[in-house]
Amino acid sequence: MLAREWKCLCPRETADGFLDHLRATGVAEAGALPGCLGRQILRRDAGSGMVEFTLLTYWESAEAVRAFAGDDPGRAVLYPGDEAFRIRPETSVRHYEVLESKP
Repeated sequence: MLAREWKCLCPRETADGFLDHLRATGVAEAGALPGCLGRQILRRDAGSGMVEFTLLTYWESAEAVRAFAGDDPGRAVLYPGDEAFRIRPETSVRHYEVLESKP
């Protein structure tokens, strides 16, 4: 299993709306694909009026990740409408081999 990690900073005043947008775009698209094993959305106060979101998605294989991310799986997948929430997205992602997981 692979974990894919993406982060962004978001102004606190648009954070709730961005969370809904994130669920409706990237989370929904990833979740509909074969090989997507689940997700976690993390949120923390990043100071200076900003919130940091981390999206972790779990995948059965590198091929499943490519079905979501395309030919450059290290590049972040961004969506139309992201700019309305004034996010500062990371443009690259990190992948991890999941060695152990316990719910």
